[in-house]
Amino acid sequence: MAATEATNAADEAYDVIVLGAGPTGENVADRAHAAGLSAVVVESELVGGECSYWACMPSKALLRPVTARSEARRVPGFQEAADRPLDAPAVLAHRDAVVSYWKDDGQVRWLDSAGIDLVRGPGRLAGPRRVVVDGGRVLTARHAVAVCTGSRAVLPPVPGLAEARPWTSREATSAKSVPGRLVVVGGGVVGVEMATAWRALGSSVTLLVRGDGLLPRMEPFAGHLVAESLAEAGVFLRTGVEVREVRREAPGGPVTVLLDSGDEIVADELLIATGRAPRTEDIGLETVGLSPGSWLDVDETLRVTGVTGGWLYGVGDVNHRALLTHQGKYQARIAGAAISARARGVPILESDPWGAHSATADLRAVPQVVFSDPEAASVGLSAAEAERAGYRTRVVDQDLSAVSGAYLYGEGYRGRARMVVDLDREVLLGATFVGPGVAELLHSATIAVAAEVPVERLWHAVPSYPTISEVWLRLLEAYRG
Repeated sequence: MAATEATNAADEAYDVIVLGAGPTGENVADRAHAAGLSAVVVESELVGGECSYWACMPSKALLRPVTARSEARRVPGFQEAADRPLDAPAVLAHRDAVVSYWKDDGQVRWLDSAGIDLVRGPGRLAGPRRVVVDGGRVLTARHAVAVCTGSRAVLPPVPGLAEARPWTSREATSAKSVPGRLVVVGGGVVGVEMATAWRALGSSVTLLVRGDGLLPRMEPFAGHLVAESLAEAGVFLRTGVEVREVRREAPGGPVTVLLDSGDEIVADELLIATGRAPRTEDIGLETVGLSPGSWLDVDETLRVTGVTGGWLYGVGDVNHRALLTHQGKYQARIAGAAISARARGVPILESDPWGAHSATADLRAVPQVVFSDPEAASVGLSAAEAERAGYRTRVVDQDLSAVSGAYLYGEGYRGRARMVVDLDREVLLGATFVGPGVAELLHSATIAVAAEVPVERLWHAVPSYPTISEVWLRLLEAYRG
C-alpha cells in the first residue's frame, strides 16, 4: 500500500521497521524492499531528513554562488563582470527552491513509488521488535528494526547561551534574511562553511575557534589555506578563545558574546557549531537495555551490540562512526544487505573486510568535502593519523598551482595536494586536496584508497592534460624520485 498510512491490523507487521526517514533510513528501507522484504518508515518530521532541508542541500545552495563568483573573478575576460556583490535575495530564493520550500511531497512520492510504507509521528521502541508510534499504534518487525534517527546540534554549557536562542546549523541554513553581524563559534565544517556563505552574502562575520586552527580533522595545511582565504574575504578569525558568557536582553535583539579574554563582541546573530549528539534520547532505548541519548555501538554489519536476538541496527549518525550523509547511505546499503541475508538464512560475511556485509570504508576510506573557498577534500588517514596507527609511511606533497590545469582554471590559483603512502604495502592510506574545484578530484583518491591500488599500478592511470587531475602524476613522480 506504499507511502500512505496503514489502518488495519494486518498491516501492522513488517519484515523491517525503520525509525527515521532521512537519506539513511530511506536507503535501509529501499535495500530491504529490493530484497523482497516488506518495510515501513516512521518519521516525526519531514521525509528526507536533516540533509535535505537543513544541512547538505541548503548549505551547498548557499555556497555554490560564492565559489562560482570566486572562480569567475580569476578568469581573464570575466573578472570585471564577476566583481560585484551577490544578489542575496536571489540566493536565498534558490536555496528555498532546492529544499522544496520545506515540504516533503516529492520524498513521499518516492517512498510510494518504491513500495515502502510511511507512518508519521514519533516512534519509540517498546521491547524486542516492537515500535509504538505517537503513543498508540504498534508496529512489529519480523526481522529487524533500524534506528536511523540521525544527530542534532549540541549547545555547550555556557551561561546565558540557551536563553539567547542562538542559531544552530538548522537556523544557519534556513535563515530568511542576511544578518548584519554574525558571530560563528566553531572551526569545523559547519562553522567554516557558514562563515564562508554568510560573509559572501553580506554579513560582517567573526569566527571564534577554541583551538589553534580550522578543520582540525584534516591535514593542518587545509585549515591554514582556508583561514587565509576567509581573512581575505573579510572574516575576523580569532583562535585560542572560548566563550565565557552570552547575553541577549530581548528576543530578536543584539546578542553579546563575552570571551575568556575579557573581550565582548556584539552581533545580530550567534551561530554555535561545536558538536552534535545522537537523536536517541526519546526512542525507547531503555526498553531494550540501552541508555537513552547514547550513541549506538554497532558491529561491522551495523547491528547494535548488546541487544539479545540481534534484531536492532543503528545506521548513520547514531553510531558515531562517520557523521556524513554519504557514509550513512553507504552504511544503509551494508545494513540492508545484512538484514536481507539474515532474513533468508544466507551466511553473513561480517569477518570479510570490504565484503557485502561489512562497513569497512567507515574505518579506512571516509571521503569528505568542505565546500569552503577554496574547497578542502580528503579521504582515508591523515599523516598524523597514519603515524598514530603505527604505519610506516611516506608523505608526498605537491603545490597544485604548479599543475597546468590549475593555471588555466584561474589566475592566482592556490592549492596543495598530499598523499600518504604505506611503505610496507606501497598503497595509499590517505589523500588531501585543497584548492578551487578540488571536490571533483576526491573520488579518484577514494577509489585508490578503498581498492588499495598499488602505487606502481597508479603510475599507469594516466591523467588527462591539461586538467588539475595531473597533480596525480606530479605526486607519483615525487614518490618515485
